[in-house]
Amino acid sequence: MATEFVEAAQLRILLADDHDILRQGLKLLLEAQPDLRVVGEARTGRSAVEQAAVLQPDIVVLDISMPDMDGLEACQHIRKQHPDVQILILTMHESEEYFLQALRMGATGYLVKKAAPAELCAAVRTIAQGGAFLYPGLAKALIRAYLMPKSKAQSVAPAQPENIKNTSLSQVFSVLTPRELEVLKLVAEGHTNQEIADLLVLSIKTVQAHRANVMDKLGLHDITHLVRFALRYGLIAPDL
Repeated sequence: MATEFVEAAQLRILLADDHDILRQGLKLLLEAQPDLRVVGEARTGRSAVEQAAVLQPDIVVLDISMPDMDGLEACQHIRKQHPDVQILILTMHESEEYFLQALRMGATGYLVKKAAPAELCAAVRTIAQGGAFLYPGLAKALIRAYLMPKSKAQSVAPAQPENIKNTSLSQVFSVLTPRELEVLKLVAEGHTNQEIADLLVLSIKTVQAHRANVMDKLGLHDITHLVRFALRYGLIAPDL
């Protein structure tokens, strides 16, 4: 019975990267985790789109630089055709331009290849639970996008959800617990779940639970809305 439970709980992952050795290494890394299973592999963006349609994975891990169709275009196609499939961009590119474009295309996670192996597993689990995962430091790109002139900002980040537009600061403090407020600030500043766990002396699962509660209570759907919310109410400073 225990074995059946573990198999049922596994997250199904499609890997897309044109470097065979790297892709095989990622597969070994992910499948070493009992809750993760690689169900397919792709060497091109077009193949990733086709396999996502057939396999219906929970997560697609996409490189950006691939032949035939790049990862950003593939991301857009997959999210349009299968909105329940979550996308994690795994790339060598740390540029804000690629990062913001990935968010516009529907990615819910962005990680660079120099990250620690544990961060990849954490990223996969986080976005599978409806959260967003950003490589540390990239949250500042969202802050800059938020502070752009309105005409430019509209093309970078989505609008604030209607249900929180008229929320007052006092309501924010009454809805969130002190710990949830701490987690909100740290997430908006670009810290990973592991970093937040270390800073607050909590388990990663507890941090993930607090993060999910914050998103649910405030009606925030992704990391862009979370950062915009934190900025709007002065919970983080626009330190540029």
